[in-house]
Amino acid sequence: MADDKQDCGETGEAKVSRRDFIVRSVAPGLVSAPSLAATLSVVESDVTIQTPDGTCDAAFIHPALGAYPGVIIWTDAAGLRPSMRDIGKRIATEGYSVLVPNPFYRVGRAPMFTTAANVDFRNQDTMAKIRTLMSSINAPGAAEKDATAFVAFLDAQAQVDKSKKMGTRLLHGWPAGGENRGDGSRPHWRRRVVSRRGAGDRQVGQSALARAENQGANVLGIASNDDQRQPDAKDKLRESFARAGVPAEIEVYAARHGWCVPDMPLEDGAPLYDKAEAERAWGKLVTLYEGLS
Repeated sequence: MADDKQDCGETGEAKVSRRDFIVRSVAPGLVSAPSLAATLSVVESDVTIQTPDGTCDAAFIHPALGAYPGVIIWTDAAGLRPSMRDIGKRIATEGYSVLVPNPFYRVGRAPMFTTAANVDFRNQDTMAKIRTLMSSINAPGAAEKDATAFVAFLDAQAQVDKSKKMGTRLLHGWPAGGENRGDGSRPHWRRRVVSRRGAGDRQVGQSALARAENQGANVLGIASNDDQRQPDAKDKLRESFARAGVPAEIEVYAARHGWCVPDMPLEDGAPLYDKAEAERAWGKLVTLYEGLS
């Protein structure tokens, strides 16, 4: 079921092709030139998706006209909230049909946090809440089941072009396996951008991201402070992807954990969000997603 919420963007005729836009704007490292955001009107709806574990609330955002490659956004630990919807809208204006699920639907409906700007990660009560949320998606098999349901939902939408590959964007490293599997009927759907935190043995040693069934392309960004805490993670990931024969670009960004999300809180008086590095990561995403079309 869907409830149309809003229409954003402007209508008009594209001045440049999407490929031309990428060449012009990503080359200097920042997505600063006018994009399709100025030409595609997008529609946002609240939807519900039935999964084996219950009913997941989500935002479905897509261009007002036509069918486009599907993209799933896996949110950070603060879950589905306005900033995640905004990221979905920005991707949609580039010409994609985007699903932003509430990953914590087993605990309750979104938003769990209306913004991350005032979240105190040093507060024990706040961290206890976050651990409860995280455990609901990190349970064995949970993310895999969700991914299958999300892909099936997108495939059933008229605004999604099933002849195209599908993409994911992870703003956190925690769904260690689910984002890879997808639906068996779409074995080549994956292209992924990961804004990644440090990873434990489950994520790096076994490297679910680099399993053989992952037949897509991958771009992983690691925050500098996460890299300092776990300097061997990037090398283990590269080795795992190489063994699986899966293409992957892995880079450490000169930014702190959470740098891609505008509503991140301050840490020691400094913002976690880094606009310049976030825009550079955005350029990587747009370039990677060209392969979906």
